[in-house]
Amino acid sequence: MEPREKNPSLWKGAPLATQYAIASGAVLVAVAILVGTVVVGRIEENVVRNSANSTALFMESVLAPIGQQFADQETLSPGARRALEEIFQNTPIGERVISYKIWKQGGKVVEASDPTIVGEIFPVTDGLRSAWEGQVAAEFEALGDAEDAGEQKLGLPLLEIYTPIREYYSGEIIAVAEFYEVHEQLAADLAWARRDSWLAVFGAFGGLGLVLYLIVLRGSRVIERQQERLQSQFRDLESLSTHNQNLRRRVRDAAGRSAERADRSMRQIGADLHDGPAQQLAFAALRLDALRDGQAIPDRRQEIDRVEGAISAALAEIRTISRGLSLPDVAEKQSAEIVEMAVEEHRSRTGDNVAVNASCAMSVDMPLAARLCLFRFVQEGLNNASRHADGAGMEVDLACDQTRLVLLVHDAGTGFDRSHTPYGLGLSGLRDRVESLGGAFHAGRRAEGGGELRLELDLGEWT
Repeated sequence: MEPREKNPSLWKGAPLATQYAIASGAVLVAVAILVGTVVVGRIEENVVRNSANSTALFMESVLAPIGQQFADQETLSPGARRALEEIFQNTPIGERVISYKIWKQGGKVVEASDPTIVGEIFPVTDGLRSAWEGQVAAEFEALGDAEDAGEQKLGLPLLEIYTPIREYYSGEIIAVAEFYEVHEQLAADLAWARRDSWLAVFGAFGGLGLVLYLIVLRGSRVIERQQERLQSQFRDLESLSTHNQNLRRRVRDAAGRSAERADRSMRQIGADLHDGPAQQLAFAALRLDALRDGQAIPDRRQEIDRVEGAISAALAEIRTISRGLSLPDVAEKQSAEIVEMAVEEHRSRTGDNVAVNASCAMSVDMPLAARLCLFRFVQEGLNNASRHADGAGMEVDLACDQTRLVLLVHDAGTGFDRSHTPYGLGLSGLRDRVESLGGAFHAGRRAEGGGELRLELDLGEWT
């Protein structure tokens, strides 16, 4: 099992609803600010335009008669100038409009409440350009232009309005009137409009975010409950898997112990055969030799020879069985040494030529049953190859890594087809021995020809 991360990030460890709240909150705030900025800007623009239009309409009706003189000249007559001064000094409009300018093309001031700027030329602003195009333009508390220096010093909330002056007969714009209206109520109205707009925008987005968060929170809790159930089921499955592995290990160990006991029993049987019947048969053979020497009748001597031959054959077979039942000394040997020992035992007994390729240099603490299984596998495989393939092309291959051991015994004979020929007693017992250790057993033909026995053992629990 991999170690858990010691310091998981707060984001990964947070519930789904919290992650959604953080992410959606950031998005909703950004969108609310964007929407609020657009909405507040549009509201301010409309409020300023409406206020400017009403004032501009009134001022146009007052200034238009006086401004007709600008159709063919750039200055007003003394009488027209006095009339203009009286409008802004002795009337209610004069209390609201604290300054004015009259412009000609090119940004030239031809009349102004401040006589010091008359005749000067200033850069053409956007509002002045719009007025020359026939539109009423207005700006509130935007006294950043060069011609606004005097008005800026007053420190009052001023609505700057540009309105075109048209010639009566042709409708051509002959001048532009700019005037500055003190509009404290407009400042208050705009402040209220900004506040209400921002409250409405954030209230709407906040309510939307809250509703969505509650929906996600409910889904998150459902997912968390499902995750808890899945984790509980996983823990149960993990516990069951561990229990099954323990049972499998116990079954395998029990099978290994059973195989060991069977091997010891066979060794005891072999020892009993060697020490009991074999000795008795040897004694009978000696006695028959003595009887043959004392018998002169040819028929009797022939009968004694036949009995002695049968006893000798039985004695040889008992000794062979006894050697096969004896346990090899493999308790302290590694897998490559066990394979070499089994091959050498077969060579000395049969004289067959057997090639060995053992590339397993690992030291594996295998139980005795597994070591005996390797020896019996090689022993049975070579016996089969010697018997059915006349010992042609016999080879033993051993390979292993950290998790698996593979042992092959193959020959150059006709091979083995299990679909037509069932396992005999030797192969059946060998298969049971391998599978009792949790291994895999295969007997059949090789792709390149010849017979093959294959054994695979899992070394994961022994390394």
